[in-house]
Amino acid sequence: MEKKTSTKIINTLVNHYGEVKADLNFSNVYQLAVAVVLSAQTTDKQVNGVTGQLFSRYPDFKTLAAARLEDVRQIIKSTGFYRNKASNIISMAGMVAKEFNGILPAEREQLVRLPGVGRKSANVILSVGYGHPALAVDTHVIRISNRLGYISSKNPLEIEKALCSFIPENKWNAAHLLFIRHGRNICKARNPLCGDCPIESFCDSPDKTV
Repeated sequence: MEKKTSTKIINTLVNHYGEVKADLNFSNVYQLAVAVVLSAQTTDKQVNGVTGQLFSRYPDFKTLAAARLEDVRQIIKSTGFYRNKASNIISMAGMVAKEFNGILPAEREQLVRLPGVGRKSANVILSVGYGHPALAVDTHVIRISNRLGYISSKNPLEIEKALCSFIPENKWNAAHLLFIRHGRNICKARNPLCGDCPIESFCDSPDKTV
């Protein structure tokens, strides 16, 4: 992979999809952080289905920190793994309220200390919530990075480093969202729609169906 090839890939995806925004519904970084934790191993649609009620009842970290565990479990039950997720978001809220005066930190090192927040989630919060340069690696990004030849690895940190070395810093946030959208719409894990792919010419993956 050359940087000029990477630039062509990103520009082509921008032309195809336009400005891509996160599919999670949120109106502030508190809501984003909670939604991101809930999104683990489920769909954004499932998360969006419960967060309206959750945020109406618990509008900030302070109120969520004081929530009854069973009440939160009942609200988020349809997202799967709801017992752990409920514990995580209440504990996260308590930690933010106590250690950060109710303000979600904007540094990766502090974010990953929060319950339920790993590096991928922290990068989503930094890029989508705060607009800081960060490139989150999820299953779609892993798949597309390998198919396009950015790297041959399943290790998220190795993939993040590879992508960040080829993609300009001011494009990291967009690239993450573009890869996710492309993975959901066209470059699917099974039966990718290669005939509809705007970047098919850059792909030499054995999974190609063209």
